[in-house]
Amino acid sequence: MSTLAHTMMTAARSTDSGLVGPGELDRYPYAEAPAPDRVASPSWEGADPELGRVGRRAAGSRGRGLHGQLVQQLGQMIVSGDLGADRPLVPEEIGQRFEVSRTVVRESLRVLEAKGLVSARPNVGTRVRPVSDWNLLDPDIIEWRAFGPQRDDQRRELSELRWTIEPLAARLAAGHGREDVQQRLADMVEIMGHALGQGDALTFSRADAEFHTLLIQVAGNRMLEHLSGIVSAALHVSGGPVTGCDRPSETALAQHARIVDALGTGDGAAAEAAMRQLLTVHPEIERVVPAPREH
Repeated sequence: MSTLAHTMMTAARSTDSGLVGPGELDRYPYAEAPAPDRVASPSWEGADPELGRVGRRAAGSRGRGLHGQLVQQLGQMIVSGDLGADRPLVPEEIGQRFEVSRTVVRESLRVLEAKGLVSARPNVGTRVRPVSDWNLLDPDIIEWRAFGPQRDDQRRELSELRWTIEPLAARLAAGHGREDVQQRLADMVEIMGHALGQGDALTFSRADAEFHTLLIQVAGNRMLEHLSGIVSAALHVSGGPVTGCDRPSETALAQHARIVDALGTGDGAAAEAAMRQLLTVHPEIERVVPAPREH
């Protein structure tokens, strides 16, 4: 096994343990505990008042502080529809409900505003924005939709979008002939092979995500490069097979290797064909390729 493969597999296992590293303690103190006779606002029913329950996945992807956890909690509530469009969000009410400081609430709302989920206006306050205003290409929103009521639509839309983006990226990448990038892609295939042999799905998925992200970045198209986060998010959400990348398999590994070989020979057509084959769903799934939707 190469040094890179060993390092990546070790790092994946360490991250999955959920251990907090040095200097990663919460930077924001909890707000003063509410009085015993305080009754939580009925409008927040269904919200989790204990932010620590948000889960290891949320903490790992957005930081382990209260700020990251509150963004996760509120974002999920908005995307799921628990907090509907034009719903007012009162910072003081949020702080009391989740027992966090005003600083944490303010910074969390700023993050959600940048994602298009909320808007803040003078004399109006902060309100939830309609879905038409959301940044649906934001990796966090992709993940929240994938785990919410819109999961089926999200996964279908991701599959269709990847079918458009990645074959083109593979064709363009074949024309650049960068040996350093080709070696890095080959390293990812090697890592996936070792991970598959050891039954290490976590390392396989991380090497897979890096492979696809790197391929888009080397395509030489800056607009495509900005979409690499979408592919990475798509590869990290769960909920059933959609493409050949969704589960470690010898077939998926072989298709990745075919792409690397095609890049090495500068064969754009072969690279594109291999990517399309890789993005084909598993044989047991009825629809093999994304089909046009009826309007």
